[in-house]
Amino acid sequence: MPIKRDYAKDEMMDNLINKETNGEIADDHEDLKHAEEFNKEPENVQIDPEEIKAFNSKYGVNRRVKNKPELRQKNIILSVKHLKQFFFYGVGRHRGKNKAVSNISFDVHEGECVGIVGESGCGKTTTGRSIIKLYNITSGSVYYRGVRISAGDRWNRKEIKYTNIRRRAKIKELKTLCANAMNGVHAEEETDQLKALVDKAKKILEKIARINEVFNIRLVRVPSGKTPHFSRRNTKASIYTPEKEQVLAREYGKLRQVQSQIKAYYDEMIREANAYADGIVNVQRKEIEQIHFDNSHVSRKLVNEIQMIFQDPIDSLDPRMTVEDIIQEGLKIQGHHNKQQNHKKVVEMLETVGLVADHASRYPHEFSGGQRQRIGIARALVMNPKLLICDEPISALDVSIRAQVINLLNELKDDLGLSIIFIAHDLSVVKYFCDRIVVMYFGKIVECASSDELFKNPMHPYTRALLSAIPKPNPITEKTRQRILYSPAMHDYSTDLPELRELKPGHQVYCNQAEYEEYLKELKD
Repeated sequence: MPIKRDYAKDEMMDNLINKETNGEIADDHEDLKHAEEFNKEPENVQIDPEEIKAFNSKYGVNRRVKNKPELRQKNIILSVKHLKQFFFYGVGRHRGKNKAVSNISFDVHEGECVGIVGESGCGKTTTGRSIIKLYNITSGSVYYRGVRISAGDRWNRKEIKYTNIRRRAKIKELKTLCANAMNGVHAEEETDQLKALVDKAKKILEKIARINEVFNIRLVRVPSGKTPHFSRRNTKASIYTPEKEQVLAREYGKLRQVQSQIKAYYDEMIREANAYADGIVNVQRKEIEQIHFDNSHVSRKLVNEIQMIFQDPIDSLDPRMTVEDIIQEGLKIQGHHNKQQNHKKVVEMLETVGLVADHASRYPHEFSGGQRQRIGIARALVMNPKLLICDEPISALDVSIRAQVINLLNELKDDLGLSIIFIAHDLSVVKYFCDRIVVMYFGKIVECASSDELFKNPMHPYTRALLSAIPKPNPITEKTRQRILYSPAMHDYSTDLPELRELKPGHQVYCNQAEYEEYLKELKD
Protein backbone atom coordinates (compact mmCIF):
# COMPACT_ATOMS: atom_id res chain seq x y z
CA MET A 1 0.00 0.00 0.00
CA PRO A 2 1.59 3.33 -1.01
CA ILE A 3 2.41 5.91 1.63
CA LYS A 4 -0.27 8.61 1.57
CA ARG A 5 0.70 12.22 2.12
CA ASP A 6 -0.86 15.63 2.40
CA TYR A 7 1.17 17.43 -0.24
CA ALA A 8 -0.60 20.74 0.33
CA LYS A 9 0.72 20.95 3.90
CA ASP A 10 4.21 20.09 2.69
CA GLU A 11 4.38 23.43 0.87
CA MET A 12 5.25 25.06 4.22
CA MET A 13 8.70 23.55 3.68
CA ASP A 14 9.19 25.18 0.27
CA ASN A 15 11.36 28.01 1.59
CA LEU A 16 13.72 25.60 3.32
CA ILE A 17 13.87 23.29 0.29
CA ASN A 18 14.42 26.26 -2.03
CA LYS A 19 17.42 27.24 0.07
CA GLU A 20 18.95 23.76 0.11
CA THR A 21 18.25 22.88 -3.55
CA ASN A 22 18.88 26.23 -5.26
CA GLY A 23 15.24 26.81 -6.09
CA GLU A 24 14.47 23.40 -7.61
CA ILE A 25 11.14 23.14 -5.77
CA ALA A 26 9.75 25.72 -8.18
CA ASP A 27 9.77 23.03 -10.89
CA ASP A 28 7.61 20.68 -8.88
CA HIS A 29 4.58 22.56 -7.56
CA GLU A 30 2.42 20.62 -10.02
CA ASP A 31 4.26 17.40 -9.19
CA LEU A 32 3.39 17.87 -5.53
CA LYS A 33 -0.23 18.61 -6.39
CA HIS A 34 -0.65 15.58 -8.64
CA ALA A 35 1.89 13.30 -7.01
CA GLU A 36 -0.72 10.84 -5.73
CA GLU A 37 -1.43 9.86 -9.34
CA PHE A 38 2.04 8.33 -9.54
CA ASN A 39 1.07 5.84 -6.81
CA LYS A 40 -2.61 5.64 -7.69
CA GLU A 41 -4.25 2.31 -7.06
CA PRO A 42 -5.77 0.49 -10.09
CA GLU A 43 -9.37 1.33 -10.83
CA ASN A 44 -12.11 -1.13 -9.94
CA VAL A 45 -12.17 -3.01 -13.22
CA GLN A 46 -12.49 -6.67 -13.99
CA ILE A 47 -8.99 -7.85 -14.87
CA ASP A 48 -8.70 -11.18 -16.64
CA PRO A 49 -5.37 -12.88 -15.79
CA GLU A 50 -5.66 -15.02 -18.92
CA GLU A 51 -5.98 -11.89 -21.08
CA ILE A 52 -2.81 -10.46 -19.55
CA LYS A 53 -0.98 -13.76 -20.02
CA ALA A 54 -2.08 -14.05 -23.67
CA PHE A 55 -1.17 -10.42 -24.41
CA ASN A 56 2.27 -10.73 -22.81
CA SER A 57 2.91 -13.94 -24.72
CA LYS A 58 1.89 -12.37 -28.04
CA TYR A 59 4.18 -9.36 -27.69
CA GLY A 60 6.93 -10.90 -25.56
CA VAL A 61 6.24 -8.60 -22.61
CA ASN A 62 8.09 -9.41 -19.41
CA ARG A 63 5.53 -10.17 -16.69
CA ARG A 64 7.38 -7.87 -14.25
CA VAL A 65 6.93 -4.81 -16.50
CA LYS A 66 4.26 -2.44 -15.22
CA ASN A 67 1.00 -3.29 -16.94
CA LYS A 68 -2.39 -1.53 -16.91
CA PRO A 69 -4.88 -3.81 -18.68
CA GLU A 70 -7.68 -1.40 -17.79
CA LEU A 71 -6.33 0.92 -20.52
CA ARG A 72 -6.83 -1.84 -23.11
CA GLN A 73 -10.35 -2.39 -21.83
CA LYS A 74 -11.07 1.30 -22.45
CA ASN A 75 -9.56 1.09 -25.98
CA ILE A 76 -6.82 3.56 -25.00
CA ILE A 77 -3.89 2.75 -27.27
CA LEU A 78 -1.57 5.42 -25.84
CA SER A 79 -1.58 7.03 -22.41
CA VAL A 80 0.90 9.77 -21.50
CA LYS A 81 1.09 10.56 -17.78
CA HIS A 82 2.91 13.61 -16.39
CA LEU A 83 5.50 13.62 -19.15
CA LYS A 84 8.50 15.86 -18.54
CA GLN A 85 11.36 16.27 -20.97
CA PHE A 86 14.17 18.53 -19.76
CA PHE A 87 17.45 19.15 -21.55
CA PHE A 88 20.38 19.97 -19.27
CA TYR A 89 23.43 22.05 -20.14
CA GLY A 90 26.48 23.39 -18.34
CA VAL A 91 28.18 22.01 -15.24
CA GLY A 92 28.42 22.90 -11.57
CA ARG A 93 27.04 26.31 -10.65
CA HIS A 94 26.41 27.06 -14.31
CA ARG A 95 24.30 23.96 -14.87
CA GLY A 96 20.88 24.82 -16.25
CA LYS A 97 17.92 23.16 -17.89
CA ASN A 98 15.54 23.78 -20.75
CA LYS A 99 12.04 22.59 -19.90
CA ALA A 100 10.93 21.49 -23.36
CA VAL A 101 7.91 19.57 -22.04
CA SER A 102 6.64 20.19 -18.52
CA ASN A 103 4.09 17.83 -16.96
CA ILE A 104 1.61 16.98 -19.72
CA SER A 105 -0.95 14.15 -19.75
CA PHE A 106 -3.29 12.93 -22.49
CA ASP A 107 -4.76 9.73 -23.96
CA VAL A 108 -5.22 8.49 -27.53
CA HIS A 109 -8.00 6.00 -28.23
CA GLU A 110 -7.83 3.34 -30.91
CA GLY A 111 -8.73 4.74 -34.34
CA GLU A 112 -8.59 8.32 -33.04
CA CYS A 113 -6.61 11.16 -34.55
CA VAL A 114 -5.29 13.65 -31.99
CA GLY A 115 -3.82 16.93 -33.19
CA ILE A 116 -1.11 18.77 -31.23
CA VAL A 117 -0.80 22.44 -32.16
CA GLY A 118 1.19 25.41 -30.94
CA GLU A 119 3.90 27.79 -32.03
CA SER A 120 7.48 26.76 -32.70
CA GLY A 121 9.33 25.76 -29.55
CA CYS A 122 6.24 24.81 -27.55
CA GLY A 123 7.31 21.16 -27.23
CA LYS A 124 5.18 19.44 -29.91
CA THR A 125 8.01 17.62 -31.67
CA THR A 126 9.74 16.80 -28.38
CA THR A 127 6.52 15.17 -27.18
CA GLY A 128 6.38 12.97 -30.27
CA ARG A 129 10.06 12.02 -30.05
CA SER A 130 9.70 11.20 -26.35
CA ILE A 131 6.74 8.91 -27.04
CA ILE A 132 8.64 6.98 -29.71
CA LYS A 133 11.64 6.67 -27.35
CA LEU A 134 14.07 8.79 -29.34
CA TYR A 135 14.65 10.58 -26.02
CA ASN A 136 14.97 9.10 -22.54
CA ILE A 137 12.21 10.97 -20.79
CA THR A 138 13.01 12.96 -17.66
CA SER A 139 9.89 12.15 -15.65
CA GLY A 140 6.46 10.60 -16.06
CA SER A 141 5.31 7.48 -17.91
CA VAL A 142 4.21 6.44 -21.39
CA TYR A 143 1.88 3.46 -21.74
CA TYR A 144 1.23 1.76 -25.08
CA ARG A 145 -1.57 -0.80 -25.11
CA GLY A 146 -1.50 -0.71 -21.31
CA VAL A 147 2.21 -1.58 -21.05
CA ARG A 148 4.71 0.99 -19.79
CA ILE A 149 7.26 1.45 -22.57
CA SER A 150 9.03 4.49 -21.18
CA ALA A 151 9.42 6.19 -17.81
CA GLY A 152 11.60 8.76 -16.06
CA ASP A 153 12.72 8.80 -12.43
CA ARG A 154 13.54 12.47 -11.83
CA TRP A 155 10.39 13.07 -9.79
CA ASN A 156 11.05 9.98 -7.68
CA ARG A 157 14.68 10.96 -7.04
CA LYS A 158 13.64 14.47 -6.08
CA GLU A 159 10.91 13.09 -3.84
CA ILE A 160 13.58 11.14 -1.93
CA LYS A 161 15.74 14.26 -1.77
CA TYR A 162 12.92 16.47 -0.49
CA THR A 163 11.72 13.84 1.97
CA ASN A 164 15.18 13.68 3.56
CA ILE A 165 15.27 17.50 3.74
CA ARG A 166 11.86 17.49 5.45
CA ARG A 167 13.01 14.69 7.73
CA ARG A 168 16.08 16.68 8.91
CA ALA A 169 14.03 19.82 9.42
CA LYS A 170 11.32 17.95 11.36
CA ILE A 171 13.83 16.21 13.65
CA LYS A 172 15.62 19.51 14.32
CA GLU A 173 12.29 21.10 15.17
CA LEU A 174 11.33 18.23 17.50
CA LYS A 175 14.67 18.39 19.31
CA THR A 176 14.22 22.13 19.87
CA LEU A 177 10.67 21.59 21.17
CA CYS A 178 11.96 18.81 23.44
CA ALA A 179 14.64 21.07 24.95
CA ASN A 180 12.07 23.83 25.49
CA ALA A 181 9.55 21.41 27.02
CA MET A 182 12.16 20.10 29.47
CA ASN A 183 12.63 23.72 30.57
CA GLY A 184 8.88 24.17 31.05
CA VAL A 185 8.15 26.03 27.79
CA HIS A 186 4.91 25.02 26.05
CA ALA A 187 4.63 24.43 22.29
CA GLU A 188 1.77 25.75 20.16
CA GLU A 189 0.25 22.30 19.65
CA GLU A 190 0.43 19.80 22.51
CA THR A 191 -1.43 16.71 23.59
CA ASP A 192 -2.99 16.65 27.03
CA GLN A 193 -0.34 14.19 28.19
CA LEU A 194 2.54 16.39 27.05
CA LYS A 195 0.91 19.53 28.42
CA ALA A 196 0.63 17.94 31.88
CA LEU A 197 4.31 16.93 31.81
CA VAL A 198 5.45 20.40 30.73
CA ASP A 199 3.33 22.00 33.47
CA LYS A 200 4.86 19.64 36.01
CA ALA A 201 8.39 20.45 34.83
CA LYS A 202 7.62 24.15 34.95
CA LYS A 203 6.37 23.93 38.56
CA ILE A 204 9.43 21.96 39.66
CA LEU A 205 11.78 24.46 38.01
CA GLU A 206 9.95 27.36 39.67
CA LYS A 207 10.25 25.57 43.04
CA ILE A 208 13.98 25.00 42.51
CA ALA A 209 14.39 28.69 41.68
CA ARG A 210 12.59 29.68 44.89
CA ILE A 211 14.71 27.28 46.98
CA ASN A 212 17.90 28.74 45.54
CA GLU A 213 16.61 32.22 46.17
CA VAL A 214 15.76 31.52 49.83
CA PHE A 215 19.03 29.76 50.62
CA ASN A 216 21.03 32.50 48.91
CA ILE A 217 19.86 35.14 51.43
CA ARG A 218 22.87 36.42 53.24
CA LEU A 219 23.44 38.90 56.07
CA VAL A 220 24.61 42.24 54.83
CA ARG A 221 27.24 43.93 56.92
CA VAL A 222 26.41 47.53 57.81
CA PRO A 223 28.36 50.28 59.60
CA SER A 224 28.27 50.19 63.40
CA GLY A 225 25.33 51.90 64.99
CA LYS A 226 22.89 50.76 62.30
CA THR A 227 20.44 47.85 62.47
CA PRO A 228 21.58 44.75 60.54
CA HIS A 229 19.08 43.45 57.88
CA PHE A 230 18.77 40.67 55.29
CA SER A 231 19.13 41.44 51.59
CA ARG A 232 18.98 39.34 48.39
CA ARG A 233 22.20 39.58 46.42
CA ASN A 234 22.87 38.20 42.91
CA THR A 235 26.08 36.44 43.81
CA LYS A 236 27.80 33.82 41.70
CA ALA A 237 28.79 31.73 44.68
CA SER A 238 25.94 29.70 46.13
CA ILE A 239 25.65 29.35 49.89
CA TYR A 240 26.11 25.67 50.77
CA THR A 241 24.09 24.03 53.51
CA PRO A 242 23.22 20.35 53.97
CA GLU A 243 19.55 21.22 54.27
CA LYS A 244 19.56 23.05 50.98
CA GLU A 245 21.31 20.18 49.19
CA GLN A 246 18.79 17.66 50.48
CA VAL A 247 15.81 19.71 49.33
CA LEU A 248 17.35 20.41 45.91
CA ALA A 249 18.30 16.74 45.43
CA ARG A 250 14.68 15.73 45.93
CA GLU A 251 13.42 18.34 43.48
CA TYR A 252 16.08 17.59 40.88
CA GLY A 253 15.20 13.92 41.14
CA LYS A 254 11.56 14.75 40.40
CA LEU A 255 12.68 17.02 37.51
CA ARG A 256 14.85 14.34 35.94
CA GLN A 257 11.96 11.91 36.09
CA VAL A 258 9.61 14.36 34.35
CA GLN A 259 12.25 15.33 31.80
CA SER A 260 12.93 11.69 30.98
CA GLN A 261 9.21 11.25 30.29
CA ILE A 262 9.21 14.33 28.05
CA LYS A 263 12.30 13.07 26.22
CA ALA A 264 10.74 9.63 25.77
CA TYR A 265 7.64 11.33 24.33
CA TYR A 266 9.68 13.30 21.78
CA ASP A 267 11.93 10.33 21.02
CA GLU A 268 8.81 8.43 20.00
CA MET A 269 7.77 11.34 17.76
CA ILE A 270 11.24 11.34 16.16
CA ARG A 271 10.98 7.58 15.57
CA GLU A 272 7.57 8.10 13.94
CA ALA A 273 8.96 10.89 11.73
CA ASN A 274 11.85 8.65 10.66
CA ALA A 275 9.53 5.72 10.01
CA TYR A 276 7.20 7.94 7.96
CA ALA A 277 10.08 9.33 5.90
CA ASP A 278 11.62 5.87 5.47
CA GLY A 279 8.27 4.61 4.18
CA ILE A 280 8.19 7.31 1.47
CA VAL A 281 11.85 6.77 0.56
CA ASN A 282 11.41 2.99 0.30
CA VAL A 283 8.34 3.36 -1.91
CA GLN A 284 10.20 5.73 -4.24
CA ARG A 285 13.30 3.51 -4.36
CA LYS A 286 11.14 0.56 -5.37
CA GLU A 287 9.47 2.74 -7.99
CA ILE A 288 12.87 3.82 -9.36
CA GLU A 289 13.93 0.18 -9.50
CA GLN A 290 10.72 -0.65 -11.40
CA ILE A 291 11.29 2.26 -13.80
CA HIS A 292 14.80 1.08 -14.63
CA PHE A 293 13.54 -2.47 -15.11
CA ASP A 294 10.73 -1.34 -17.43
CA ASN A 295 13.09 0.80 -19.52
CA SER A 296 15.54 -2.07 -19.95
CA HIS A 297 12.88 -4.73 -20.74
CA VAL A 298 10.83 -2.96 -23.40
CA SER A 299 9.10 -5.27 -25.88
CA ARG A 300 10.54 -4.35 -29.30
CA LYS A 301 7.58 -5.99 -31.01
CA LEU A 302 5.25 -3.68 -29.10
CA VAL A 303 7.28 -0.50 -29.68
CA ASN A 304 7.61 -1.27 -33.41
CA GLU A 305 3.87 -0.67 -33.69
CA ILE A 306 4.64 3.04 -33.13
CA GLN A 307 6.16 4.76 -36.15
CA MET A 308 6.94 8.37 -36.95
CA ILE A 309 6.80 10.54 -40.06
CA PHE A 310 9.43 13.25 -39.66
CA GLN A 311 9.04 16.92 -40.43
CA ASP A 312 11.81 17.43 -42.98
CA PRO A 313 11.41 15.10 -46.00
CA ILE A 314 14.99 15.85 -47.10
CA ASP A 315 17.03 15.42 -43.90
CA SER A 316 15.00 12.41 -42.77
CA LEU A 317 16.16 10.34 -45.80
CA ASP A 318 19.74 9.10 -46.19
CA PRO A 319 21.01 10.50 -49.55
CA ARG A 320 23.41 7.55 -49.99
CA MET A 321 20.67 4.92 -49.83
CA THR A 322 18.16 3.97 -52.49
CA VAL A 323 14.46 4.24 -51.76
CA GLU A 324 14.24 0.47 -51.44
CA ASP A 325 17.05 0.36 -48.88
CA ILE A 326 15.46 3.23 -46.93
CA ILE A 327 12.04 1.58 -46.75
CA GLN A 328 13.24 -1.94 -45.95
CA GLU A 329 15.81 -0.86 -43.35
CA GLY A 330 13.27 -1.32 -40.55
CA LEU A 331 12.37 -4.77 -41.84
CA LYS A 332 16.01 -5.84 -41.69
CA ILE A 333 16.33 -4.53 -38.14
CA GLN A 334 13.32 -6.67 -37.22
CA GLY A 335 15.04 -9.72 -38.65
CA HIS A 336 13.37 -9.97 -42.07
CA HIS A 337 16.25 -10.76 -44.45
CA ASN A 338 14.39 -12.44 -47.31
CA LYS A 339 15.20 -10.13 -50.27
CA GLN A 340 12.25 -11.18 -52.40
CA GLN A 341 9.69 -10.73 -49.63
CA ASN A 342 11.23 -7.42 -48.59
CA HIS A 343 11.19 -6.15 -52.19
CA LYS A 344 7.55 -7.19 -52.50
CA LYS A 345 6.62 -5.27 -49.35
CA VAL A 346 8.55 -2.19 -50.55
CA VAL A 347 6.71 -2.18 -53.90
CA GLU A 348 3.39 -2.66 -52.12
CA MET A 349 4.08 0.32 -49.82
CA LEU A 350 5.20 2.53 -52.72
CA GLU A 351 1.97 1.82 -54.55
CA THR A 352 -0.01 2.42 -51.37
CA VAL A 353 1.39 5.96 -51.07
CA GLY A 354 0.93 6.79 -54.75
CA LEU A 355 4.39 5.96 -56.15
CA VAL A 356 5.45 3.20 -58.57
CA ALA A 357 7.79 0.22 -58.36
CA ASP A 358 10.42 1.88 -60.56
CA HIS A 359 11.00 4.48 -57.84
CA ALA A 360 12.53 1.82 -55.59
CA SER A 361 15.93 1.96 -57.32
CA ARG A 362 16.22 5.75 -57.24
CA TYR A 363 17.84 8.05 -54.67
CA PRO A 364 16.05 10.73 -52.56
CA HIS A 365 17.52 13.69 -54.48
CA GLU A 366 15.67 12.53 -57.61
CA PHE A 367 12.25 13.24 -56.06
CA SER A 368 10.20 16.32 -55.30
CA GLY A 369 9.32 17.39 -51.76
CA GLY A 370 5.90 15.74 -51.87
CA GLN A 371 7.34 12.51 -53.23
CA ARG A 372 10.00 12.45 -50.52
CA GLN A 373 7.33 12.82 -47.88
CA ARG A 374 5.44 9.90 -49.43
CA ILE A 375 8.64 7.84 -49.17
CA GLY A 376 8.80 8.75 -45.47
CA ILE A 377 5.20 7.62 -45.07
CA ALA A 378 5.95 4.34 -46.88
CA ARG A 379 8.94 3.77 -44.59
CA ALA A 380 6.66 4.10 -41.57
CA LEU A 381 3.82 1.98 -42.98
CA VAL A 382 6.04 -0.94 -43.97
CA MET A 383 6.47 -1.68 -40.25
CA ASN A 384 2.70 -2.29 -40.00
CA PRO A 385 2.16 0.34 -37.28
CA LYS A 386 -0.93 0.79 -35.14
CA LEU A 387 0.02 4.29 -33.95
CA LEU A 388 1.47 6.84 -36.37
CA ILE A 389 3.11 10.05 -35.13
CA CYS A 390 3.09 12.66 -37.91
CA ASP A 391 5.51 15.45 -37.05
CA GLU A 392 4.39 18.36 -39.23
CA PRO A 393 4.39 16.20 -42.39
CA ILE A 394 3.05 18.99 -44.59
CA SER A 395 4.87 22.09 -43.26
CA ALA A 396 7.63 21.93 -45.93
CA LEU A 397 5.26 21.27 -48.82
CA ASP A 398 3.36 23.44 -51.29
CA VAL A 399 -0.35 23.98 -50.70
CA SER A 400 -1.42 21.66 -53.52
CA ILE A 401 0.94 18.92 -52.33
CA ARG A 402 -0.29 19.37 -48.75
CA ALA A 403 -3.81 18.43 -49.81
CA GLN A 404 -2.53 15.28 -51.49
CA VAL A 405 -0.59 14.16 -48.39
CA ILE A 406 -3.51 14.93 -46.07
CA ASN A 407 -5.93 12.99 -48.28
CA LEU A 408 -3.44 10.11 -48.42
CA LEU A 409 -3.15 10.00 -44.61
CA ASN A 410 -6.93 10.15 -44.33
CA GLU A 411 -7.32 7.15 -46.63
CA LEU A 412 -4.61 5.20 -44.81
CA LYS A 413 -6.21 5.99 -41.48
CA ASP A 414 -9.51 4.47 -42.58
CA ASP A 415 -8.07 1.54 -44.55
CA LEU A 416 -5.48 0.44 -41.98
CA GLY A 417 -7.33 1.47 -38.82
CA LEU A 418 -4.48 3.71 -37.67
CA SER A 419 -4.43 5.85 -34.57
CA ILE A 420 -2.62 9.11 -35.36
CA ILE A 421 -0.93 11.91 -33.45
CA PHE A 422 -0.82 14.79 -35.90
CA ILE A 423 1.60 17.61 -35.01
CA ALA A 424 1.07 20.85 -36.93
CA HIS A 425 0.93 24.65 -36.85
CA ASP A 426 -2.10 25.09 -39.08
CA LEU A 427 -5.26 24.88 -36.99
CA SER A 428 -7.52 24.79 -40.05
CA VAL A 429 -5.77 21.62 -41.30
CA VAL A 430 -5.92 20.05 -37.84
CA LYS A 431 -9.66 20.79 -37.60
CA TYR A 432 -10.25 19.02 -40.90
CA PHE A 433 -8.06 16.02 -40.12
CA CYS A 434 -8.25 15.44 -36.33
CA ASP A 435 -10.96 14.27 -33.94
CA ARG A 436 -9.45 16.01 -30.91
CA ILE A 437 -7.03 18.93 -30.54
CA VAL A 438 -4.40 19.53 -27.84
CA VAL A 439 -3.05 23.10 -27.66
CA MET A 440 0.45 23.50 -26.20
CA TYR A 441 2.28 26.59 -25.01
CA PHE A 442 5.81 26.59 -23.58
CA GLY A 443 5.80 22.89 -22.77
CA LYS A 444 2.34 22.76 -21.19
CA ILE A 445 -1.12 21.80 -22.41
CA VAL A 446 -3.29 24.91 -22.14
CA GLU A 447 -6.47 23.52 -23.72
CA CYS A 448 -7.78 20.18 -24.94
CA ALA A 449 -11.13 19.51 -26.62
CA SER A 450 -12.75 17.95 -29.66
CA SER A 451 -12.17 19.80 -32.93
CA ASP A 452 -15.71 21.16 -33.15
CA GLU A 453 -15.79 22.12 -29.47
CA LEU A 454 -12.44 23.92 -29.63
CA PHE A 455 -13.48 26.07 -32.57
CA LYS A 456 -16.90 26.72 -31.05
CA ASN A 457 -15.73 27.50 -27.50
CA PRO A 458 -12.04 28.51 -27.43
CA MET A 459 -11.50 29.42 -23.78
CA HIS A 460 -7.79 29.92 -23.17
CA PRO A 461 -6.45 33.29 -24.43
CA TYR A 462 -3.63 31.53 -26.29
CA THR A 463 -6.11 29.32 -28.18
CA ARG A 464 -8.07 32.42 -29.16
CA ALA A 465 -4.85 34.05 -30.35
CA LEU A 466 -4.07 31.04 -32.56
CA LEU A 467 -7.58 31.01 -34.04
CA SER A 468 -7.45 34.72 -34.75
CA ALA A 469 -4.32 34.14 -36.87
CA ILE A 470 -6.06 31.78 -39.33
CA PRO A 471 -6.40 33.61 -42.68
CA LYS A 472 -9.64 33.32 -44.62
CA PRO A 473 -9.98 33.53 -48.43
CA ASN A 474 -12.18 36.60 -48.22
CA PRO A 475 -10.56 39.99 -48.85
CA ILE A 476 -13.46 41.85 -47.27
CA THR A 477 -13.30 40.10 -43.91
CA GLU A 478 -9.49 39.99 -43.98
CA LYS A 479 -9.36 43.79 -43.99
CA THR A 480 -11.33 43.98 -40.76
CA ARG A 481 -9.92 40.86 -39.09
CA GLN A 482 -8.42 41.68 -35.69
CA ARG A 483 -5.53 39.68 -34.32
CA ILE A 484 -5.60 38.68 -30.66
CA LEU A 485 -2.23 38.95 -28.95
CA TYR A 486 -1.39 36.70 -26.04
CA SER A 487 1.00 37.39 -23.18
CA PRO A 488 1.51 35.13 -20.13
CA ALA A 489 1.74 38.31 -18.03
CA MET A 490 -2.05 38.63 -18.27
CA HIS A 491 -2.41 35.77 -15.74
CA ASP A 492 -2.00 36.26 -12.00
CA TYR A 493 -0.73 32.96 -10.65
CA SER A 494 1.12 34.41 -7.65
CA THR A 495 -1.23 32.87 -5.08
CA ASP A 496 -3.76 30.72 -6.95
CA LEU A 497 -1.75 28.15 -8.94
CA PRO A 498 -3.18 26.89 -12.25
CA GLU A 499 -3.93 23.33 -13.29
CA LEU A 500 -5.73 21.55 -16.13
CA ARG A 501 -9.42 21.77 -15.19
CA GLU A 502 -12.43 20.27 -16.96
CA LEU A 503 -15.03 22.82 -18.04
CA LYS A 504 -17.31 20.18 -19.52
CA PRO A 505 -16.82 16.50 -20.44
CA GLY A 506 -13.91 16.32 -22.89
CA HIS A 507 -13.02 20.04 -22.65
CA GLN A 508 -10.08 20.94 -20.39
CA VAL A 509 -8.38 24.31 -19.84
CA TYR A 510 -5.20 25.23 -17.97
CA CYS A 511 -6.34 27.87 -15.46
CA ASN A 512 -6.65 28.77 -11.78
CA GLN A 513 -9.87 28.80 -9.80
CA ALA A 514 -10.77 32.43 -10.57
CA GLU A 515 -10.26 31.93 -14.32
CA TYR A 516 -12.17 28.65 -14.17
CA GLU A 517 -15.24 30.42 -12.80
CA GLU A 518 -15.02 33.07 -15.52
CA TYR A 519 -14.70 30.44 -18.25
CA LEU A 520 -17.79 28.63 -16.95
CA LYS A 521 -19.80 31.84 -17.35
CA GLU A 522 -18.56 32.31 -20.93
CA LEU A 523 -19.04 28.68 -21.97
CA LYS A 524 -21.63 28.13 -24.68
CA ASP A 525 -23.88 25.10 -24.88
